[in-house]
Amino acid sequence: MLIPPPEVPNQPPSEQVVRVLVDNHRDFLSFLERRVGRRDLAEDILQTAFVRSLGQLETLREDEAIVPFLYRALRNATIDHYRRKGAVERALTRFAAELEVASEPIEAVRDEVCRCVTRLAATLKPEYADALRRVEVEGASVAAFATETGITASNAAVRLFRAREALRRQVEASCGTCAEHGCVACCCESERR
Repeated sequence: MLIPPPEVPNQPPSEQVVRVLVDNHRDFLSFLERRVGRRDLAEDILQTAFVRSLGQLETLREDEAIVPFLYRALRNATIDHYRRKGAVERALTRFAAELEVASEPIEAVRDEVCRCVTRLAATLKPEYADALRRVEVEGASVAAFATETGITASNAAVRLFRAREALRRQVEASCGTCAEHGCVACCCESERR
């Protein structure tokens, strides 16, 4: 899971701050690892929290210690991590439910769908175009696609979702209101001539 890049402080931290960070690094890392369960993730969260905190150290009052301030920042970073993780899991659950109830369109409607979709799919990132081709066109399951490409089923579902969204944006940009309102009589090619 990618963590958004933090704002970088304008001034380098003081020697005292650097010493506190170095002296407590292992404790901070252990604190996070107990909460997130993975060392690599804990390291990512720690680095992000350090950078964000450095920009806010100027707001500390003289009587406020750096270590408690940093532990608050680590707790907040952990909470942010779980919020993002929960949002991703909810989106994947909705997407999986959508896949379960999705049905194939009747053959006549399928033949009428805009021919430019195939051309537009070729303009997507190769991994998106491949996901759409394997799952949507060739009918492979998401799990089979994941196995073929060596990624997890969750990652395959996310890739397919992003591919569909990218294709939808391409179709809307190319076909205009036809895509927005669900027309099936494509006139894109005749308009381009």
